[in-house]
Amino acid sequence: MSDFNSYQRSASKTAIYPDEHRILYPALGLAGEAGEVANKVKKLVRDGPDKRPDTWREDIASEIGDVLWYCAALATDLNLTLGMIAAQNEIKTVGKKRGRYNRWVRRHTIV
Repeated sequence: MSDFNSYQRSASKTAIYPDEHRILYPALGLAGEAGEVANKVKKLVRDGPDKRPDTWREDIASEIGDVLWYCAALATDLNLTLGMIAAQNEIKTVGKKRGRYNRWVRRHTIV
């Protein structure tokens, strides 16, 4: 996951907020930007496909980029790497999927 770590190093060079607001500032920024992603998607649902702007994908991608920046800043403030977080999350989600599959098989297997 070195690409995540490379992005994190780059993002950390643009993080400008007081040390006393470490962790808090990026956590609140992350929540705000995630809300902006949700708001853009909400408007797509509300307005329907006929009123969708031509730039809707780029608009959402831009907000996701802001979410990613705040994730990188928060990870840095917590002395963690995005690569490590992504790897751990991959293990967790694959395990959950495997667990759900195994439970489904047990429920649907005739013994």
